[in-house]
Amino acid sequence: MVSIETFRKLALSFPDATEEPHFEKTSFHIKKKIFATFDAKNSHAVLKLNEIDQSVFCSSSEKIFYPIPNKWGKQGWTIVELSRVRPEMFEDALIRSYENVASKKK
Repeated sequence: MVSIETFRKLALSFPDATEEPHFEKTSFHIKKKIFATFDAKNSHAVLKLNEIDQSVFCSSSEKIFYPIPNKWGKQGWTIVELSRVRPEMFEDALIRSYENVASKKK
């Protein structure tokens, strides 16, 4: 299980990461682009993974990681059930999300 405090601490530990509101969610940004959001109402995170990482995480833990069921999911946006994910696995996915967004050109 990953708490919002742990999520926030990890997300803000990345260089130049910031926290901002995003509608009714909390979002974490790099270069003015979102790499993760937290949905307190549903107790899950959404991460921006590349196609390969999304496939690997989702196939290994379908009840923990799954694509958003719309066009955003096809672009790599992946839901993570925070009440079910192991902290090490979440940290790995969050790092990949951050790196994926940080490496993109402005």
